[in-house]
Amino acid sequence: MLRRVVFNQKGGVGKSTISVNLAAAAAQAGRRVLVVDLDPQGNASRYLLGDALESATPTLAGFFDQVLNFSLYAKPTAAFVHSTPFAGLSVMVSDPEIAELEGKLESRHKIYKLREALAELADDFDEVWIDTPPALNFFTLSALIAADGCLIPFDCDAFSRQALLSLIGRVDEIRADHNAGLAIEGIVVNQFQPRASLPVRMVEELAEQGLPLLPTRLSSSVKVRESHERAVPLPFLDARHKLTLEFTALYADLAGARA
Repeated sequence: MLRRVVFNQKGGVGKSTISVNLAAAAAQAGRRVLVVDLDPQGNASRYLLGDALESATPTLAGFFDQVLNFSLYAKPTAAFVHSTPFAGLSVMVSDPEIAELEGKLESRHKIYKLREALAELADDFDEVWIDTPPALNFFTLSALIAADGCLIPFDCDAFSRQALLSLIGRVDEIRADHNAGLAIEGIVVNQFQPRASLPVRMVEELAEQGLPLLPTRLSSSVKVRESHERAVPLPFLDARHKLTLEFTALYADLAGARA
């Protein structure tokens, strides 16, 4: 089972959109895919379930609560997995309450529990995509410790560029201290406008620095807003749309690098 995390400490760079749409591309390729939504805002969960999210229980708040309160009657990890309307695609849904549990989880050194839980699902899924909060907190660290690969979104913004080297350094540190198998699979260039000079120059400068840019760029498109509003990932909403094809190509980039 291949586990990937989409990670950036900056908000608004498209982590949830990238996580869900790459997971959807994987599902359409015939893979059994699980999305784990560790962001208390729950954007990935709502993207996949829409209004049905309100009745989706148990959530990850229940999972982390039982991590803190060990019981012989604890639910197996599979009990926290929910089907979505999309073939091959499941989700472990977030909950605002997980933010309230963070301090207790951290103080009691439960940082490896997510990795252990995902190992229980190894026979059920081919891929796991983990969406993270915009912070290097307990949940993000848990995801990086549980993952095989890390993707870093870059939205062609000067502040994002300044943060990239720091982010890569953080991942290197986590690899050294906690997860020797963690690899940076690449930087995902998001909101790219090929006819605008600033984004083109920024991407060229990153390439000149030798940073691991993935070859496929993701365009800016209002179709993403429609996809969010309808709670239908792009590969299931419009298979022929330019951005859908870019997500499919990006997933192929990743699969090819792993081959």
